[in-house]
Amino acid sequence: MANGRPTLYTGITDNLTRRVHEHKNNICHHSFTAKYRLHRLVYFEFSENSLSAIIREKQIKNMSRQEKINLISKDNPRFEDLYDRIRGKIPAKPE
Repeated sequence: MANGRPTLYTGITDNLTRRVHEHKNNICHHSFTAKYRLHRLVYFEFSENSLSAIIREKQIKNMSRQEKINLISKDNPRFEDLYDRIRGKIPAKPE
């Protein structure tokens, strides 16, 4: 999740659509994402299971800010909000 700066947040979930909706609507009012208004889904990965997701989350959290920006920029150079794409409202861009 990101805002315009961008301030970045990395987390894991078993339901990406639901969790992004919660972040966008500040469901957890005292959370980091609510405090910094991190309302744009700019990057995501899928994992085979929760253990591999946790390992990958830790890898990303241990990256420098610039490494995270570079990771996001590979697939989303404009840091566009991908939420409608994961909800199926916007088709994925052709490769």
